[in-house]
Order: sequence, then C-alpha cells, then structure tokens
Amino acid sequence: MSDPYLLLWLEAPLQSWGHDSKFGRRDSLDFPTKSGVLGLLCCALGAGGEQTEWLARWADRDMQVVAYVLADRLGKPLPRQPLMRDFQMVGSGYDDSDPWQTLLIPKTSEGTKAVGGGTKMTYRYYLQDMAFAVILQGPKDELTTVEAALQNPVWDLYLGRKNCVPTEFIAQGIHGDAAQAMDKTRELATSKNRQSVFQVLQGEHDGEVLALNDVPLQFGEHKLYRDRRVTVLPVE
Repeated sequence: MSDPYLLLWLEAPLQSWGHDSKFGRRDSLDFPTKSGVLGLLCCALGAGGEQTEWLARWADRDMQVVAYVLADRLGKPLPRQPLMRDFQMVGSGYDDSDPWQTLLIPKTSEGTKAVGGGTKMTYRYYLQDMAFAVILQGPKDELTTVEAALQNPVWDLYLGRKNCVPTEFIAQGIHGDAAQAMDKTRELATSKNRQSVFQVLQGEHDGEVLALNDVPLQFGEHKLYRDRRVTVLPVE
C-alpha cells in the first residue's frame, strides 16, 4: 500500500519561488519549487540549521502541483497577471561610521567596502494572484506531524519570500492517494471560483520536461541542492 498525500493550498496576492537567482536579480519560477515547499515545512516545524537527515527522507518523495487562476462568471479562466518586477535599493541610507548600521551595508566577500559604496540595486520578481495545490507524499505519521505544524507554526509562514503572506489555510488534509487529494483540490478550487491552467508532475512524462536544481540536500548557511526532472502539462 502506497503512502498517503498531504494537500497544501498556496494562495496569496504575491508569490515568488526562486530557483536560479543572483543577488541583484531574484527571479521566480512559474510554480512552487520542492526546496520552497520543504522550506515552508521547516518554518512550520521550527526546524533550523542544515536538516540534512530530514531533507534526505523527502528528496525522492512524490510532489505534484496544480496551478489555478481566477475564473469569470461563466467559469472560464481569466488571463494570468504578468510577472511583477519590484525595484529595491539594498544598503542605502545607512551611516557607515555607526558600528551597527555598517552591518547592514553590503560588502565584498572579504568583508571590505564595495567599490563605489555598498548601495546595490536589485530586481525582484513575483507571481500575481495565483493559487497552487501541492500534494506531497509521505508516511502518515510524518504527514500528521507536518499538518499539525502548519496549523500551529513555530515561525511565520510565507510563500517563497517573507512579503508573500498566504491568504488561506495551507494544510488541507491528508488523503489516501493522489486521486483523492486531487478530488479535494478540485472541490476547493470550485469554491474559490478558480480554474486550473497547468499541472506539474514529478519525473518525465508526455509533456514539457524541465530539469530543476531544487531538491535540497542541506539548508543553513551553506545550502546544497541536486537536480530533478518534472513535466509541465497544460490543462484543457
């Protein structure tokens, strides 16, 4: 008998799921990454540090995603909002003669002042007004622990970045298999007048196959990841 699935509903005005970002440009994938989802669970559990053993248990477990947009009065999906770009200045307005404020100014890798000053321009990208159903497979006892943590989190929960605050309860129950979890997903989407636009399956299937470096092997100061393949399928 296969392990059950935990249904997560990720909905917010803004979401951002980085997978290939640099300091000055923080991109977002079109759907939640596995590293982002497991990071969300770590926040709920209050699990800091490297978490290598815990992450190893989740590395190869199935994770499926369905993306939803709002629908019109006839139930047809509305056009997706474009990716939002937010321009930010990092390190500006601080007094470099103040020992505390100088800690907030970006520096070189050697800890010295950057050429031309510490103020840096950054661009951050966000998905707008999307909702995602994520079903995550695992042993029932572990899923029960995670579900309870999501209902009473130790640390704040956010969808990719700390300004992406969820607008719905994330944990939506443990289900016997993927089909049952998807049935609940469709029921929830109908109640919110949302229509699915694409699905992401783990592994290679008949669709658009992507290679993502989003399976976390180690969190903490020195993060490590490995690749996985996923398939993106449009929903008719």
